[in-house]
Amino acid sequence: MTTAVRSRNMLTLAEVCEELAVSRSTFYDWRAKRRAPRCIKLPNGDLRVRRSDLERWLDDREDAA
Repeated sequence: MTTAVRSRNMLTLAEVCEELAVSRSTFYDWRAKRRAPRCIKLPNGDLRVRRSDLERWLDDREDAA
């Protein structure tokens, strides 16, 4: 898998927050409460979220009403 393809599949925290329309502090609050999508912590401390994990997380929160 090329780096370009991998980077499209891995979202930065800023990209996730923008897509969900939440602040970084809200995301960290969800993460502390184990309510955020699965994250990957890079050696430099940055977080990434796989696109597939975000989609799965959103699907799990779909309202059946």
